[in-house]
Amino acid sequence: QVQLVESGGGLVQAGDSLRLSCATSSRTFSRYPLGWFRQAPGQEREFVAAINWSGDNIAYGDSVKGRFTISRDNIKNTVYLQMNSLKSEDTGVYYCAAQIYNSGSNYYARSYDYWGQGTQVTVSS
Repeated sequence: QVQLVESGGGLVQAGDSLRLSCATSSRTFSRYPLGWFRQAPGQEREFVAAINWSGDNIAYGDSVKGRFTISRDNIKNTVYLQMNSLKSEDTGVYYCAAQIYNSGSNYYARSYDYWGQGTQVTVSS
């Protein structure tokens, strides 16, 4: 069982920055791809970013390209999401996820096997 714990969410104003963290105690953390998704009330879970095990293959959702940066520290067993120039439409619950067994596209939530509990990000305009 892989446990993922997000932190770093909060209430900010438009234009501000936040850094989310997702930590795990898994000893095999460095072996698998990780992703960030978000979900606003009444909407489907949306792909935000993904990173492969070594950090040299990264993808972003169109709505966050140029503003968000995903990174990972395989020594600290942590993945990060640096969010700059936040907009009101970035509001939602942000989840990190691990793709351990599934080999599907990392753009889709169904490709991930384990999820964190989520952290709320609220951007006021």
